[in-house]
Amino acid sequence: MVEKRFYFLPDLPYDYKALEPHISEAQLRLHYEKHHAAYVNGANAILERLDEARDVGKDVDMKATLKELSFQAGGHLLHSLFWSNLSHAAKTKGEPSGALAEALKKEFGSFERFKKEFTAAAASTEGSGWAALAWCGMTKRPVIMQIEKHNVNVFPMFRILMVLDVWEHAYYLDYKNERARFVEAFWKIVNWDEVSLRFDAVMK
Repeated sequence: MVEKRFYFLPDLPYDYKALEPHISEAQLRLHYEKHHAAYVNGANAILERLDEARDVGKDVDMKATLKELSFQAGGHLLHSLFWSNLSHAAKTKGEPSGALAEALKKEFGSFERFKKEFTAAAASTEGSGWAALAWCGMTKRPVIMQIEKHNVNVFPMFRILMVLDVWEHAYYLDYKNERARFVEAFWKIVNWDEVSLRFDAVMK
């Protein structure tokens, strides 16, 4: 029998109060325990459904199933990246250093210009979605992606370095409908060490 392999909810790299006052304990608990967990459960349910169908030779609606799997798995993977690119405000550096800083300066002219463009991408994402900093291995350039939902407008094969969740479930307890205030707060809790590690891994 083939071993069952599924997704799992990763441990947070900090406690629930670590991101306060920028993200409250209540907001973080709801986001992580309810919303992220729902994507994990949703993706696993689809995998189970596929396994069961294959075991008995049953046909499935592949178009609908794969679209749903893309959404659920995308939600899980993006959230997993999101938690680890956040850190307690007291431990953050405010902006990156080293090779990542040089790459952003080369592409955008300055860190402030990058921050401005990333903020605009996050603020203007239609409906629910994400802003992401990614790396294009073909052009050797950092690229900002504006992801709708969890799986629309994703550039294939681009390695994601940093993400910001701008679904309302990421901020509505703390900021109500004021997405711009949440995006501003995000910059105070970016874990630039983690983002730099991702960048270094891409460059190896």
